[in-house]
Amino acid sequence: MEKEGDTKITRNHWQRLIGWRQTQKVTGEGEDKKEVAKKDIFLKFKKNLTEGIIDPSEEFYYVWLQVMTIPIFYNAVIIICRTCFEQIQMNFLGVWLTLDYLADLMFAADMVIKFRTGYLEQGILIQDKAQLKKRYLRSFIFKLDLCSLLPTDLLYLCFDINTPLVRVNRFLHMTRLGEALDRMETRTSYPNTFRISKLMLYIFVLIHWNACLYFALSKYIGLGADRWVYPNASRPVFNSMRRQYFYCFWFSAQIFTTVGDTPLPDREEEYLFMIADLLIAVLVFASIVGNVGNVITNLRDRDNVFFPNHELVKVYLRSRHISKDLRKRVSDWYQHLYINKKITRENEILKQLPVQLQTEIAVSVHLPTLSKVTIFQNCEKSLLEELVLKLTPQVYSPGEYVCKKGDVGHEMYIIKEGKLAVVADDGVTQYAVLSDGNFFGEISILNIKGNKSGNRRTANIRSIGHSDLFSLSKEDLSVVLSEFPVAKQHLEEKGRQILTKMGILDESAEGQQTETEKVEIKLDRLESNLDTLQTKLARLMSELESSNRKMQGRVELLELEVDEMDQLPLVELGGEGEGDGELDGNAGEERRGEGDREREEAEGEEEVGEGSAKGQGNGDNEGKEGDGGCRESTKEETEKQGFERIVDDMDKGEKYEKGSREKREENTNDDEAAKADGDPGGHSETEPT
Repeated sequence: MEKEGDTKITRNHWQRLIGWRQTQKVTGEGEDKKEVAKKDIFLKFKKNLTEGIIDPSEEFYYVWLQVMTIPIFYNAVIIICRTCFEQIQMNFLGVWLTLDYLADLMFAADMVIKFRTGYLEQGILIQDKAQLKKRYLRSFIFKLDLCSLLPTDLLYLCFDINTPLVRVNRFLHMTRLGEALDRMETRTSYPNTFRISKLMLYIFVLIHWNACLYFALSKYIGLGADRWVYPNASRPVFNSMRRQYFYCFWFSAQIFTTVGDTPLPDREEEYLFMIADLLIAVLVFASIVGNVGNVITNLRDRDNVFFPNHELVKVYLRSRHISKDLRKRVSDWYQHLYINKKITRENEILKQLPVQLQTEIAVSVHLPTLSKVTIFQNCEKSLLEELVLKLTPQVYSPGEYVCKKGDVGHEMYIIKEGKLAVVADDGVTQYAVLSDGNFFGEISILNIKGNKSGNRRTANIRSIGHSDLFSLSKEDLSVVLSEFPVAKQHLEEKGRQILTKMGILDESAEGQQTETEKVEIKLDRLESNLDTLQTKLARLMSELESSNRKMQGRVELLELEVDEMDQLPLVELGGEGEGDGELDGNAGEERRGEGDREREEAEGEEEVGEGSAKGQGNGDNEGKEGDGGCRESTKEETEKQGFERIVDDMDKGEKYEKGSREKREENTNDDEAAKADGDPGGHSETEPT
């Protein structure tokens, strides 16, 4: 027994040591990352100093803007305070002069950085020093920066050194403050809080300036002259420097908050000061109300985006007279979401970002969880990146069934947080408990052939407490796997191995299914071949129609030429025999020439048909044997058609020659008969007298 106890103690001791070592590794990795980040910032800063070009989107520029807010606020707050409260100026004169010239040095350094700050032109960072210098010198900001650094401190020689108002030109550098605050607002993780803080800062500076001007006006009128001005400093209570500033600040705050507990003015100067303060107070109050209202609206919009609208669901449940138990379950579910900040609408929140950024965010959030699934291990990283965008977060309440036995599986589940129980049909007996990182339902979404369960759930899964799950639907998985065929085969093979271990894979059914798939593949190939043959036949028919139209055009041209030859005027009777012979000879030559031209055109058409048939045959060499037989038959048909065209043309030419010869003979006979009637002596005009 003692040995067993000793072994348990040593085992626990080693476990604690291993756990401590792992925590040390994690902390060490975190510290290493921080050190690497610091080194990166330092290297970028060194690179900016050596190269002399600063990118506005880098961390160095953002940090420099934050640093520049210090001298800007210093000048905005201290100069007016030293001018109005002389005691503050005289008691800390050395400190103020040192801080003044440090602020001037920072302003000068800021101008140098502006000379080296790049800008975007057509999306490209301009890094040409001459171009950057030219752009800054021509800008209005350069004039303001230059005026803010004018050596107005030389006026100390004319006036007293206790007149810090000569440095009023330093206020012209305030333009840098707006850029710094805008950058900080876009980078902060709490923009609404930052807006409220910025508003309160503006109000503080405004009240501070008003307090300084109130004290200056009181000194101009006379301290203690009436109840409205600052009390007489001869009294020890009101002679303190801190008391002077705090009293004036309190008086200004009362005016701007419109409390109305301030003494009534007695002089015209006091009335004018109060009127100006009340007008400014109206604007301050309106800005406070408007900004706070915008912050509240933004918070409400954020809640509506992050969480479902509970009020609409409540109204619907009341209008449909849903039972109290079911309404309570719905309220508990909403309450769990709000209290624990569970987000169920991640896709709607990130939809405004580019797809690449959405993928990177989803990978950083969900990829470790998805990698735990057995069937997705050793898969391509690009496949997992596509799948993480399809994961849908779901939250289940205690006692709620995720799936029941016999249901058709349309999605798989990955447990992110919580515990689920595999229970019997009675809902009481528990077979197993699933916790973080476990998954179920992966076989039903793969649609593996030969699965005896038929893609139906084989167990009842119920949530023990509140459980956070990720679901992946079958449709989304099929869409993604359609682009990754190798991964699809890999996943199906893993699924078959799992089904074989479970003993619910029917291999015979799988073989039958593969045969049916082969038959379907063959049918698809035959259909594709039939489509190609139909397209080829349509091409041949179109070519045949075009050749027929061309032949009809040629025939019409030949008829017109024959008609023109028949209408030519006859030569005189003296050269009738010779003219007839010449005409017959010329007509015969013309007809032979036309016949030769027609035969050449027919041969050319045959060659074109053969060339097109050969081109089609070369383009379709990857087809089946049926395509070759079709090409040979079409070639023979085109040759026969060309030969028949030539024969028809020759027959038509002979018929036209016979018809034209008969017409000429009839015309000559008619002319001779007419001449015989005109000359009774029977002498022709060509005979010698």
